[in-house]
Amino acid sequence: MYPFRRCKKNTSGATVNVLPYELGLQLGGVWDDRKAIIQLSGNLNNQPAMPFATIVQIGEFPTTELVFAWVRSPNAPLILGQTNFFLEFDVCFYRSKLEYKTEIVDNHCDRPPVG
Repeated sequence: MYPFRRCKKNTSGATVNVLPYELGLQLGGVWDDRKAIIQLSGNLNNQPAMPFATIVQIGEFPTTELVFAWVRSPNAPLILGQTNFFLEFDVCFYRSKLEYKTEIVDNHCDRPPVG
């Protein structure tokens, strides 16, 4: 288990992963307004967003593909959402202990590939 640090990152209730604009550029993304077809909700509902897939490695886990709604906003937070972070990882929060535990989902053979 890992100590839980209070932070501004939303890692629980979002439907999709959200990637801030600058981080997408750092990962080699090239913005294309014609591909900004994702309609977000909440605080980001008026921001254009486009699909962005990347291979990531989190800690000691094997690499996996994560798909994001890449937002053209300098103030958008990195958000880990149900699609597809929480399809790839099981995360258990222990609020009383301020800890969390992360495990990789091991039933990848039961699901079609993302993207």
